[in-house]
Amino acid sequence: MDSNEAIPLSRDCEAVLVPSGSKVTLQKGEKVYITQSLGGSYTVIINGNMARIEGKDADAIGKDPVVRATSSSGKAEGPVDEKLLWDQMRTCFDPEIPVNIVDLGLVYDCKVNPTPEGGNRVDVKMTLTAPGCGMGSSIAADVENKIRSVPNVTDAHVELVWEPNWNQSMMSEAAKLQLGLL
Repeated sequence: MDSNEAIPLSRDCEAVLVPSGSKVTLQKGEKVYITQSLGGSYTVIINGNMARIEGKDADAIGKDPVVRATSSSGKAEGPVDEKLLWDQMRTCFDPEIPVNIVDLGLVYDCKVNPTPEGGNRVDVKMTLTAPGCGMGSSIAADVENKIRSVPNVTDAHVELVWEPNWNQSMMSEAAKLQLGLL
């Protein structure tokens, strides 16, 4: 979704600069251009800089805010639907790449582990397309938040790993096609 239309922010809102990962507050009245809208967040251009606005702040750019349910009881009854975990991770995107992190081949491992308290913790090992990417912690937090919304998940942890090194051969055929690599 590319927008050639300048959208004035209706209120101050938090954002993360891309690719540095630095948090900033965008000011009411500043004009942004939406360059990507995937996975419930928005990548925008503002004053020549790229930034990511989370779905919870979408109202600042005239869009419906995204509200995610989270597990709050610390207890869970029953197993975790692993397909749903992967589906949730498919809603996570690097703000510079219009392909989800699963199809990019960034998720190396996803395990559900029962906790002593009776809940389920999900541990994910993933990487980034480049080790110096400042968005790593933001992408990992997005994955954790979305996994926590899966029924019977009481905790989630994402570990960024660098072995094996990511390369384009790890991408799905659909991702390669979407990015024009086939």
